[in-house]
Amino acid sequence: MSGNSPKYRWLLFDADDTLFDYPKAEAKALGWTFEQLGLPYRPEYLEVYQKYNRQVWREFEQGQTGSLELRTKRFRLLFAETGLGVDPEKFSPIYLKNLARGSDLLEGAAEVLTELAGLSHLAVVTNGLTDVQHPRLERSAIASLVEKVFISDELGAAKPDPAFFERVFEAIGNPEKNEVLIVGDSLSSDMQGGIGYGIDTCWYNPAGKTTDLPVTYQIQAHSELIPLVRSAHAN
Repeated sequence: MSGNSPKYRWLLFDADDTLFDYPKAEAKALGWTFEQLGLPYRPEYLEVYQKYNRQVWREFEQGQTGSLELRTKRFRLLFAETGLGVDPEKFSPIYLKNLARGSDLLEGAAEVLTELAGLSHLAVVTNGLTDVQHPRLERSAIASLVEKVFISDELGAAKPDPAFFERVFEAIGNPEKNEVLIVGDSLSSDMQGGIGYGIDTCWYNPAGKTTDLPVTYQIQAHSELIPLVRSAHAN
């Protein structure tokens, strides 16, 4: 890292839908798992799964569902709606192993992180599952750029809980809060978590949605981060 003490010594990046192409990984993993178990697969199963997956992750963020329950509940709901006689306990570990293979990054993410690694320390902060996120990061083009990885499964708390951020800050040396920026696509976990903890927030919002949350910055492309961070360092 170069230059004098920059404003943002640490950049905390969400993983899925901020750096990683999660829908692509999810679709591949679901199809592969059906195939490996010799089950007939129909494209509409993906939409049903995504509906329940979003629901269960929201419950997880709100502390209503634990990570062990999350692993199977979404598939139990999927198979109940589609009438498939499949055991979620058997399906889930195979799906997670396939999901861990999905290390495709969103366009521009690797190039931007390469540039930012010369300005700030980079960390990944995710509510994902340990056995999925570590293999994906290790296989990805950004593995050597990311200095720390924080996974809710391992921290015992999930974004937006302040306890998640407290454990992250402790592990990165307790910097001043104004020296840390969180970048993520989720309003409910990344932005709400950052605001609640008192750090600056950057909403990755490629679809140009609107929000009433007092986010510090909004970007629609990863490349917008470079001048933003450079400008903060110059102040």
